[in-house]
Amino acid sequence: MAQERCTPALELEHLQRLLLSCREAKKSAYCPYSRFPVGAALLTRDGRIFSGELRREEKLTGKKELLGKGSESLPALEWDKPFTQHMQQEVVLLEIPLGSPLFSGCNIENACYPLGVCAERTAIQKAISEGYKEFRAIAIASDLQDDFISPCGACRQVMREFGTNWAVYMTKPDGTYVVRTVQELLPSSFGPEDLQKIQ
Repeated sequence: MAQERCTPALELEHLQRLLLSCREAKKSAYCPYSRFPVGAALLTRDGRIFSGELRREEKLTGKKELLGKGSESLPALEWDKPFTQHMQQEVVLLEIPLGSPLFSGCNIENACYPLGVCAERTAIQKAISEGYKEFRAIAIASDLQDDFISPCGACRQVMREFGTNWAVYMTKPDGTYVVRTVQELLPSSFGPEDLQKIQ
């Protein structure tokens, strides 16, 4: 029997505002080497959005339209694309923790390339530093035309640290997306419970 995927429904207005906040947070990315900015935003259960770039808080209310499972279309969003010279892709990220403030994150590069940090990990680390460790979903968007953007292996392992049954939304610029659980993206994984087996 197929296991039910963890794909929490998102209110349409929440999703639109989160994606806009992600693009704003992306402006803070430090990426002089790859010129590949990434932004992130997180949403609270009670509808508050916090974006590091905007340094503001919004309380969302309104439509109860929901987005469900599968490969579906995201709502058409109206925004001006920021100009980044020589940039081949724009990537944004949103992450939804249980009962916590919305955190934003961006990629941070270093001249010693392995020391750079992806937006997914920046957002998760910010949430952890504020005491939040339970997540419902994370979503990533980019300008890749022919495939859905997906997290790198290191980000998948960091996500796995906080559970295997939460949703990863991978999108295309046309608004379509696929949803997978962390378990599906990182099968046969190693996690904190494995360390507890060693006594």
